[in-house]
Amino acid sequence: MRKVLCSPGSYIQQEGAIGQLAQEYSAIGSKGAHLIVDPTINKLYHDAIVSSFDKDNVPYELMEFGGECSMEEIDHHRQQLGSADVVIGIGGGKTLDTTKAVGFFAHLPVIIVPTAASSDAPCSRLSVLYTPDGVFDKYLTLPSNPNVVIMDTDIIAKAPARFLVAGLGDAFATYYEAAACVQSNAMTMTGGHATNAAFALAKLCHDNLLADGVKAVAAVKAGVRTAALENIVETNTLLSGIGFESSGLAAAHAIHDGMTALEGTHKMLHGEKVAYGTLAQLVLEDRPLEEVKEVYSFFREVGLPTSLKEIGIENASDADLLKVGEHACGPDETMSNMPFEVTPVEVASALRAADEINKTL
Repeated sequence: MRKVLCSPGSYIQQEGAIGQLAQEYSAIGSKGAHLIVDPTINKLYHDAIVSSFDKDNVPYELMEFGGECSMEEIDHHRQQLGSADVVIGIGGGKTLDTTKAVGFFAHLPVIIVPTAASSDAPCSRLSVLYTPDGVFDKYLTLPSNPNVVIMDTDIIAKAPARFLVAGLGDAFATYYEAAACVQSNAMTMTGGHATNAAFALAKLCHDNLLADGVKAVAAVKAGVRTAALENIVETNTLLSGIGFESSGLAAAHAIHDGMTALEGTHKMLHGEKVAYGTLAQLVLEDRPLEEVKEVYSFFREVGLPTSLKEIGIENASDADLLKVGEHACGPDETMSNMPFEVTPVEVASALRAADEINKTL
C-alpha cells in the first residue's frame, strides 16, 4: 500500500517576519521576485513588504491580486512574470492559491505569506479554482507544496477576528474528514493513503482547537499575540494543512463546494461554509449526541455558523438544498471518500437537519 505525507519545504512562524522577505527570497532566487499582494494588505503593509527588498537592492515587481482565483487571474500574472524566478503571494487564501497556480504553470518556486490564519490552504499542494463569478470550478492538484510558508504573527494578530474564526471552521473539519478517509481507506490528493503521522496531526488539530480556539479569538479581538494565538496559528495553518492533505477530504468540503452554487453563500468565507458542512457530515455519520453538542457549543463560542440563516441561505428551498447535494456528490468531489454511499437527497436532508438541531440544542 502506498502511503504519502506531504508538507511545505519550510514553515516559519515569527513576529515581524514580513520585514525579512528579501532574505527568504534570496535563499532560493536571484533574478527577481514577482509579488502577488492582496489590495487591502498592500495598502496596510506596503512599506513593510518592500522594505527588505529595497534595503538589500533585491529586484522585485509587485502586482495586486484581482479578487478571484480563476484561470483568467492566473494567466494575467503569468503574462507579467518577466525575468522573475520566484513567485511570492501575500494575503488571503485566494491570493495564495493563485500564487501557487502561477508558480506551477511557470515552473517557479513559491513563497506563501498568509496575512491571516483563515484557512489550511497555505501549506498544501493544491489550488481551489473558481469562475470569475465566484462559483467553485475545480481543484488544481500541484506536484509539490510551497517552498516556504511564512506566518507573521504580528500581522495575523491584527487581522479581523472573522478571518481567524473562519480558519477554525476550516481546521475543525480536518479531523472528521480524516477519520472518514481512514475508515474508508480513501486515496488522498497526494496519490496515496493516510499515514499514521498525518492522522495524528489531524487529531492534534482537533484537540488544539478545543483547548485554545476561544482564547485565540479573544486575543485577535484585542489585537495582541498570546500563547493561545500562536498555537492556533500553527493549528489552522500547518497541522490542518498537512492533516487534510495527507489524510484526505470527505463530506464537509464537498458540501462547501456544493453550497457555492447558491448565491446567498457567496458572502461567506471558505471556513464558515466548511464549518456548516462539518455539521452536515456529523448528521450523515449519525455521530453521538454528546459529541454533536460539543461541536455546536464550540462553534457558537467562537462565532461559526450553526444555521442555514447564518450561512446566508435561510430561505433555501428543498430544491436549492438538493442542488447543493447534487454538486457535493458530483463525480470529482470528495464525498466519495466517505465510508458509505451518500446521495444528493441525503445531503439535502443533512443540511436541513443540522439547521433543526441548532434550534433544539
